[in-house]
Amino acid sequence: MLTIKLTQSIKASRQSVMMVLLEHDKLHRFFDGQFEQTKPETSGQPFGGAGAIRRVSLHGQTFFEQIISATEQHICYRIIGQGPVSEHQGDIRLLKDGKHSQIEYSIRCKAPWWQPTWLVRAIIMRDIGNALKRLARFYDEC
Repeated sequence: MLTIKLTQSIKASRQSVMMVLLEHDKLHRFFDGQFEQTKPETSGQPFGGAGAIRRVSLHGQTFFEQIISATEQHICYRIIGQGPVSEHQGDIRLLKDGKHSQIEYSIRCKAPWWQPTWLVRAIIMRDIGNALKRLARFYDEC
């Protein structure tokens, strides 16, 4: 099982970061790939929150992710069905850092049996690391 953790300081409130990260159809601003929300959130949840499903097209593969929970402190999602990795869960913790936020992004998953674990780790770290930097720049430019 792979566990990957990355952090990034963001010059924005936790609520603002949560709202931007739940705008599924606009995630391409930060992440390499295309995202399309295919199922809305469960009634009573924040826009794009728990229950929402998005189609992700990334690195030549298409798969689905479901939001398990979403609050100002934590967004949790997982790949459902077939994906590039198995047993995938992403956790985005949004911590208060003065007037700003600190993101702790962690992913747990299993690499395919035929793919070297070190390569899967490197790809995920590069993709998420770049996305977090783009997210920080987005708020720097606001």
